[in-house]
Amino acid sequence: MSRSAGLRGELARFDRTLWVLIGSQLITSAGFSIALPFLSLYLHRDRGLAMTVVGAIALAYGLVSAVGRVVGGELADRVGRRPTVLNAVGGRVVLFLGLAALIATDGPVWAIVVVYLAVRITGALAMSAITVLAADAAGPGRRMEAYGLLRVGGNVGWAVGPAIGGYMASLLPYWTLFLTTALITTGSLAVLARYAREPRRADGDGRMRGGFRELIADRRFVGFVALSLLVFVVAGQLVSTLSVFTVDRLGLSEAEFGGLLTTNGFLVVLFQYPLARVLARFPRGRLLAGGSFLYGLGYLAFGWLRAYPALLGAMVVVTLGEMVFSPTTLAVTADLAPSMRRGRYLGAFGLAETLGWSLGAFVGGALLDAFPVSPLATWGVVAGLGFAAAAGFTLWSRSW
Repeated sequence: MSRSAGLRGELARFDRTLWVLIGSQLITSAGFSIALPFLSLYLHRDRGLAMTVVGAIALAYGLVSAVGRVVGGELADRVGRRPTVLNAVGGRVVLFLGLAALIATDGPVWAIVVVYLAVRITGALAMSAITVLAADAAGPGRRMEAYGLLRVGGNVGWAVGPAIGGYMASLLPYWTLFLTTALITTGSLAVLARYAREPRRADGDGRMRGGFRELIADRRFVGFVALSLLVFVVAGQLVSTLSVFTVDRLGLSEAEFGGLLTTNGFLVVLFQYPLARVLARFPRGRLLAGGSFLYGLGYLAFGWLRAYPALLGAMVVVTLGEMVFSPTTLAVTADLAPSMRRGRYLGAFGLAETLGWSLGAFVGGALLDAFPVSPLATWGVVAGLGFAAAAGFTLWSRSW
């Protein structure tokens, strides 16, 4: 078989809408990461905000994003997947232009923060609808692979964006980064509007009965979300806790810490999709337990390893846990949900994911303060959450 024929065969495995979503994720995440990672630096260095205030803003965007994930899932069910995505992405274009104008004219800091929070809300709305649309497009048998591909698209964008943004920031005014982001996001909107299709949903009569009481009554789903929340607290150590620990406590350079994150992103881009294809053959409950265990094991290793190559090895284990756990959770959520409630279920799961990451930064910071000279205690508690979730998923999987 020729290489081109193999590529056509691979593309034909999924509906065109899924490939559109993957391309859109790549474009959108690249555009987003050109400007947004530098906003904290701008607010602190150029506008004089204390880092405590900057941290409070970060907490606020975590909360509004969590709410946005729930609302986005509900809108995807009630209004439609495609309209929710298009309206949310279109709103982001307008908001990015607003940020560019505010920063270019030294607008009020409060206005910049409000528009920024609105950007995060629209992003959460879009993300919920995209995960639902991906589940619909892939179908029950290939959701693991589909979510793996979606993660690859997002990670490629995040790998490219900050490098471009950093280069632009050294040559151009900061507001031009947001203008560039708006233009790039417009391209993503055009692709979605032209090629993304609203799926046909066969089951259900389209009316949303029961509200969230119906969802809460689904004990199997509630147990799954609760255990996932524990793992997302562990996952949330990746940036804030790990950066302080490796640079401040272990004495690594910022470049060496960046190398740990680069390793994470590089592995996801290269291996997430082929790994997802292999893992799709295994029982989901075992994958959830295995991913949780690997997360815990990788972070536990940070408690006693000191040599940089060994720390890179620990990051490989953490990333393997991420690559096993993340697409599996989305696939399980989509499979547990009735078709007409899939947005509601994925929105509720997105709430747990966002809160878990936000809580992870808080828990990690508290542990670093509580155990300033005992790395093994800090990372032992974190790992314990991962191991507890692994045991919980093992029990939960008996009902799968």
